[in-house]
Amino acid sequence: MENRIKRVVIAGGGTAGWMAAALLSKTMGKVLDITLVESEEIGTVGVGEATIPPLVTYLRLLKIKEQDFMAATQGTFKLGISFENWKAVGEKYFHSFGTTGTDHWTAGFQHFWLRDRERGSKAAYGDYCLELAAAMESKFGHLPKQGLNYAFHIDATLFAGFLRVFSEKLGVRRVEGKIMGVNTHPEAGFVESLQMESGEVVDGDLFIDCTGFRGLLIEQTLHTGYEDWSHWLPCDSAVALQTESVIEAIPYTRSIAHGAGWQWRIPLQHRTGNGLVYCNKYMSDDEARACLLKNIVGEHLGKPRVLKFRTGRRLKNWNKNVVALGLASGFVEPLESTSIHLIQQGMIRLMQLFPHEGIKQTDIDEYNNQSRVEIEYIRDFIILHYKVTNRQDTPFWKHCRAMEVPDSLAHRIQMFGDTARVIRVREDLFKENSWIQVMLGQGILPEQYHPVTKVMSDEELTRFMQGIKSRVDNTVAKLPKHQAYVEQYCKTPAM
Repeated sequence: MENRIKRVVIAGGGTAGWMAAALLSKTMGKVLDITLVESEEIGTVGVGEATIPPLVTYLRLLKIKEQDFMAATQGTFKLGISFENWKAVGEKYFHSFGTTGTDHWTAGFQHFWLRDRERGSKAAYGDYCLELAAAMESKFGHLPKQGLNYAFHIDATLFAGFLRVFSEKLGVRRVEGKIMGVNTHPEAGFVESLQMESGEVVDGDLFIDCTGFRGLLIEQTLHTGYEDWSHWLPCDSAVALQTESVIEAIPYTRSIAHGAGWQWRIPLQHRTGNGLVYCNKYMSDDEARACLLKNIVGEHLGKPRVLKFRTGRRLKNWNKNVVALGLASGFVEPLESTSIHLIQQGMIRLMQLFPHEGIKQTDIDEYNNQSRVEIEYIRDFIILHYKVTNRQDTPFWKHCRAMEVPDSLAHRIQMFGDTARVIRVREDLFKENSWIQVMLGQGILPEQYHPVTKVMSDEELTRFMQGIKSRVDNTVAKLPKHQAYVEQYCKTPAM
């Protein structure tokens, strides 16, 4: 396909479709004809309401004012995730954003913490993390030089609507209606147009598939194939329900493990997002509904919705002239809030490899390789939460403890347990501090630490550790309460 790419068609709206439209129109709207096709009759999944810090970058790329975005999406701030009952029933730990302590170039801060612990210190690893300390005090504030790492809790449906207005002002054409057929080139197999229920034909040169799990273009039309990961990530169902807010919004997501999966609680300004992720082999849909309803507070907004999914990835995220985004590209359960990030990264990757002069196989191969590497690292990080646990109280957790894991993950677990080392990998979304927090939190205590820590005398190590903790404590003491900060910074008008 040697023709220049002039017409981009986005099949499907929702978060994925409108994030794609916004970035394309803001960056290349003057040289592209961008059309988005969606039907108001087709609902969106709309449960991925927790995000991670790179979304801050996305807003900056679009030059969107943070206050406007948060007010429009009923947003609150997020400093990390509280994992409850994962290591063992009744125990919890926190996976925070940002960094913990101060690293040496030869060894991370965890080595100094391990030496201090060996000397009898009772301080937790997380005591030296600003984001964690602020979250535990339910505090938040913007600090100079981005001194506090954060993300957002948002209403994903409102986010899509916000980006629709943004994109249409930049010239994106929206076509309402259902796609009844996909027309392809009889020889090359490239998608040429979408046949609408109304009779309209939407032509394009490049198509972005945002049609959700069904993958109308990438799978149903091009038969790309899917790699199933359910043998590593057995949860295959979720039930979701929104409730009215009855308590102050906290600046973190709660992930509460149960007998066959886990429950999320995501606080927005006017409501709370609740959901239960579970494995149908060990819990029925009716049992899941009952479990969720028993563990939520506030008036119900609607009825519980059951969702079915299969964890894994599309074998190619870019096939011929179709690029899959969001659920059409694959699915990793929302345990670490990566869904919106993968949409963002998929679009940034496409912009960097955009086929201006025509689609080249080298660009397709590079895109697919980068996408595969990125999601495999995320997959390993999610599996870690299930595999490394002390829980054996239900058949589900016994299965997770006993299952084989990818060699890449097994190596990381073994290395940390042996030496406390976590090797930096550029392509890995989750950096050393994330892996350390979760591995410690799930119960891995390394057998040794780096000898560079012994260069410090006991007195020097004490001053070093106390200095870090004092800086954290002093900063947190000056921060306002999260609820008060949201109300003065970005309060959504009452409905």
